[in-house]
Amino acid sequence: MKIHGLMKMTLLDFPGQVACTVFLGGCDMRCPFCHNAELLDPDAPADMDEESLYAFLEKRHGLLDGVVFTGGEPLLRKELPDVMRKIREMGFKIKLDTNGNHPDRLIQIVEEGLVDYVAMDIKNSPDKYGVTIGVPTFDVSKVKRSVEFLLSGKVPYEFRTTVVAQFHDEQSMKEIREWIRGADRYYLQGFVDRDTVPYKGLKACSDEQMRSFLEIVKSSVKEADLRGI
Repeated sequence: MKIHGLMKMTLLDFPGQVACTVFLGGCDMRCPFCHNAELLDPDAPADMDEESLYAFLEKRHGLLDGVVFTGGEPLLRKELPDVMRKIREMGFKIKLDTNGNHPDRLIQIVEEGLVDYVAMDIKNSPDKYGVTIGVPTFDVSKVKRSVEFLLSGKVPYEFRTTVVAQFHDEQSMKEIREWIRGADRYYLQGFVDRDTVPYKGLKACSDEQMRSFLEIVKSSVKEADLRGI
C-alpha cells in the first residue's frame, strides 16, 4: 500500500492517545478548502510502503499507543483492512479519518473490530454538500448512511465540520444539528488558509460567528466544542 506521508508523533489527532499519523493519497471529493490537496492523486510518488510502516512501528512499542489513518480518503484503499489487521496484531490502537462516502467499507472495519475511533467529516448540510465539496452532482446518500451507522454507537466517534465563511451560515448549522441529532461528539473547526488550499480567497468565520454556530448545534449533541479558535 502506498503511503504518502507519516507524522511520527501527535498528541492531538487521536483523543487520549499518543499516536503517529499515516497519510494516504486519493480522494473522491474536491473540497475547495482542502488542507491536504497534495494527497488528491493516489498515484503520486509514495514516501513509504506498509512494510516500512511496520518496521517503524516495531521500534515504537512503549512510545506510541496508536495509529491514525487519514488522507485523502483512506477507505479508497482496498488494502487498508489487511494493514489494520497487522497493526492490531502489533498491539496498537487505530483511528480512522473519513469523509463518510464509503459506508460498506466503514461498516466492515468497525464490525471486524479493526478500529477504535472514527472521525467523520460533515462537510455541510445535505442540500449544500455538492457545492461545498466541489462535486455539484454529488449523491449524499452514502454519507447519510455512514452518519446513521455511527449514530448507532458501535464504535467511539466524532463528527466535525471545517467552517468556511463562503459555505456555512446559520441555516447550515440548523440543518446539520437536525441531521446528527443525538451524536456523541461534534466539533466545529475554524478554516485556516494555507498555500496548499486549492481555491484562493476563502475566509474563516469570525470567532463570534463560530461561537454563535456552536450555540446552534450544541443542543442536539452530547458534546460540542470549537477547534482552532
